[in-house]
Formats: sequence, structure tokens, C-alpha cells
Amino acid sequence: MKKLLIFLLLAGFIPACTPLIKPAIENAPIPTPAQTQTLIPTSRRWWQDAVFYEIFVRSFYDGNGDGIGDLNGITQKLDYLKDLGITALWLMPIYPSPSYHGYDVTNNFNINPQYGTLDDLKNLLNEAHKCGIHVILDLVLNHTSDQNPLFINSNNDLQSPDRDWYIWSDTNPGTLGPLGVAWFPGNHGFYYGVFGANMPDLNYRNPAVTAEMDKVVSFWLKDIGVDGFRLDAINYLVEEGQKQVNTQSTHDWLKGFYTTYKADNPDAFTVGEVFGSDAALAATYTGDQVDMIFNFEMASSFINSAKGQTNSAIDSALTFSKQDMPSWQFATFLTNHDQNRTMSVLNGSIDKAKVAAFLLLTSPGTPFIYYGEEIGMEGEKPDPAIRLPMQWTTGNNAGFTTGTPWEALGPNYQTANVVTESADPGSLLLFYKTMITIRANNPVLRSGALTVLSTGNSGLYAALRVENGAVVLVLANLTGDPVRFYALSGGDSALGEGAYHPMSILGSGPFSDVTVTGGNFSNYQPLTTLPAYGKYILEFKR
Repeated sequence: MKKLLIFLLLAGFIPACTPLIKPAIENAPIPTPAQTQTLIPTSRRWWQDAVFYEIFVRSFYDGNGDGIGDLNGITQKLDYLKDLGITALWLMPIYPSPSYHGYDVTNNFNINPQYGTLDDLKNLLNEAHKCGIHVILDLVLNHTSDQNPLFINSNNDLQSPDRDWYIWSDTNPGTLGPLGVAWFPGNHGFYYGVFGANMPDLNYRNPAVTAEMDKVVSFWLKDIGVDGFRLDAINYLVEEGQKQVNTQSTHDWLKGFYTTYKADNPDAFTVGEVFGSDAALAATYTGDQVDMIFNFEMASSFINSAKGQTNSAIDSALTFSKQDMPSWQFATFLTNHDQNRTMSVLNGSIDKAKVAAFLLLTSPGTPFIYYGEEIGMEGEKPDPAIRLPMQWTTGNNAGFTTGTPWEALGPNYQTANVVTESADPGSLLLFYKTMITIRANNPVLRSGALTVLSTGNSGLYAALRVENGAVVLVLANLTGDPVRFYALSGGDSALGEGAYHPMSILGSGPFSDVTVTGGNFSNYQPLTTLPAYGKYILEFKR
């Protein structure tokens, strides 16, 4: 009976968040003690304690058998997401578009018919909210499709009221963008498209453009009921002469945007993409323009320390992030839809993938997980190869569709899939679930102060998290060899004097006590030997 129910769940026939019988992943052994759920302080906003899951809708789950993932497919998989511990979704663009990726939008007020209808989205929102899951949409502010009716009018008619919606020049200025040429010949002059000819930039010096985007935001927040937006490429919004990115004009525009969307819904959330940003750059956008910015420096540090098996990257990123943005109000991740997948970067090493997940989910910031990352999906550019169908089963089309998948399956779906890993207590999927559960049940890991500790060994990462009397040591052997020679030193001024006994949240002991003097400790070894890739979370008790 259990096997039948698991099959039905994965096939999408069980209603979302059904309380009847737990799926197999719920019953699989989890190598951590049970935790007591702690209520989130009311002063914190929902996104500060969320774990987000980024979904490329086309590739997540096909609900109607046409080979293309859709909104109803996501609704049918809400049980899986809730069981994993996900509390918020980011849906990549769902609007009508001529491209497979959807970042060139032809209509900001509707749904790509391949993905469903507005009613399908409303149903997904309703069911997700029942599961305690928020939903945000990708919002493409910088540009539209060249097939958008507004651009067609702008391009065809010099007298069109839509002409000034885009950026035109009688001659070619020759300015380059991040992808090369940024000015393209139109029917009457040259238009600016920093990301390519098929994505002409909107002209935010025209008040009508801002007014229209205000309507777009209000429609999705108030009429449809989404919980916020991921804002694409916001550092390119308003150019100042030859300066394309991070202009004062862009910051000024976003301040008005912030006021507008908070007026529509004070509890709405925005996270902005500023490619390559660190905490210092994120701080220039956060608080009065967007709620958060993705911290690319932190993402690189998680991957580089896991891959290189050294603490230099993570120690440096945490130190600078603490210095530049002590509130830690940024979004963290490993890789996303624009980057080679984590498992491919780590050369297929599940041990290193677990280390990367451990660093992500024990660090400050709001974590975002790219769909399939939790099962170790592989993929390297070009872009379609890093956005392949989700791997649910070992069966036909990896359980993604009963039809023909829009893109070929990933190379490792026979071993890296939800069914197989749900039954394996040592799997990457179960490790992700364990870490998300631990993070949810221990507020200190979400909002506690952080101090990077000296370890005396470059292959060892250690940090102390402290909040409201809770003191937690995060410790990881980044290497594939046992570590015997190390000494933890440092601490936090909030630590009281005296002896502390470590209690395990993650990892097996017994562990040595530690004595704190002046808020610090030195030459501490909780274990004589740390096994290869050993990972520990220890709460200090007096």
C-alpha cells in the first residue's frame, strides 16, 4: 500500500499537502535527534526565516502530458516541497514569451499558455498557502520582448505614443553590454538592448513606463495574490550616459518602486539580482529599494570551499559580509539557472555537495535552492542543459511527463532521483531535508550572530552562532581525510564565563567540554578525530 501511495504521489495524483499518509521520505531514517519547533519572533518578516526553492516551470513537472512542465504540475508536487521543508517558491518567468526561458515578455498581465491559465496560478497560490508556502514570481523590469506589441509600435511608427517607451538613437552609439553589442538597427534608428536584440530595454525616463510597471505589480500582488517578486537584472534599469550599471538613477527609481509595492502589500517581498554582487553592493540596494539582494560572493565561497576543500573562501566571504552588512539581510544560494549546476561543478561528488549544502544552510541570509539541486542533478552550459526536466523516478522520462519531454533528460537520472534517494538514508536528498529541518527548528542558525573561528587547519571550517542565550558551534571537515591536528579558538563576547557541554544537533559524539574565559576559548577539540567530510552542529549548554 505504501509503495502504491508513493507512486501516486510522484505521478501527481495525490492532492497537495494531504495529511493522510506521509510519503516515503518522511519515514526514511534521519541521522539527527528530533528538535522542538520554536516560534518565529513576530518582529521578523516571513522571508527572513524562509527556505526558497527556485523552479523553472517548464522543467519541474508536467501535469497534462504534453512534455512541458506547468503550474498544475507544481500544485501536484506541493507535498514533496512541503516535506522537503520548503516554505517559499520562486517561479521563473511564467508570462507569454516567444522563447523557452521566458525572459523576453510579450504580455506582463497573463500566463504563458504552455504553463496554464491565471486560474491555474490562483489555484497553485491557494494550495501553496494552505501548505504554508509563499510564492514569488520573476519580474522582468529592464526590458521586454521585441515581439511585445509596445515595441512593435515603437519600432514601426515614429509618431506612435509608444515610441518613447524604448531607448532610441538616430545613429549607432556603439555601446557594448555584458553580452557584446547593445545597439541594434530598427526601422527608424537604433534601439538599445543591453541583453540582446530580442530584448529591447525599457525607457524609465518616460513616466508612462513607470506607471505601467506599477500597474503590473499591483495586478500580481492585489488581483492575483502572489507574495512578491524576484527582480531580474535590476542594476541595469536606468543608464546615465556611458554608465550602464548601479547608477544613482536606478537607485532613485527603485526607491519609488519600493514605496509602490509596499503600498500594494506591506508584506510583499522582493529579492533583486545584481549579478556578481557581494554584501557591500547588496547593502546599497537593501532596505529602501528591495528587501534583499542575492549575495554572489557568498555563493561562490560555498562552492569554492567545498570544491577546493579549504576554508579560505568561506572564512573570507563571511568575514567581509559581516563587516559590510552585519544585518545579514541578503539572499544566499549555491548555483542558479544561469550557472553550471552544483553537482557538475563539484565533479559529481555527493560528499562535496553535502558540504556545500551544509555551509549554505548553517550560514546567515535567506537560502535559495535551485530545483533538482537537492537530488544532485547535473548540467553544464549552454543554458538549456542547466534547466533540464526534474528527475522524479527511474522510470520513463524520469517521471517528469507521460509525453515527450521538451528537452532530453539529465545523464544521471537513474541514480539521482526522488524515489531512489527517498529510500536511502545516506542520500543527498535526505541530507538536504535534515539540514532544512535543523535550520527551521533552531532560530540561532537563521538569525544568530556569527563569529568565524580559527581552526589551525585549512581543511576545517568552524563558526559560532549566538542568539538569546543559544550558543551553537558549526563545524565541518571539508576534506576527504580524517583531521586529527586542529584547535578551535575564538568566540563571542556574548559568551558567559564558565564551562559548557556540547549537545549534538547534528553528528555523533561523545564531545569534550569547553571552558570560556573573557567570552573566548582556545585550543578546543570537541572530538579527537574529525572523520572525512564530518559535519557537526553542537549546542553549548552550561
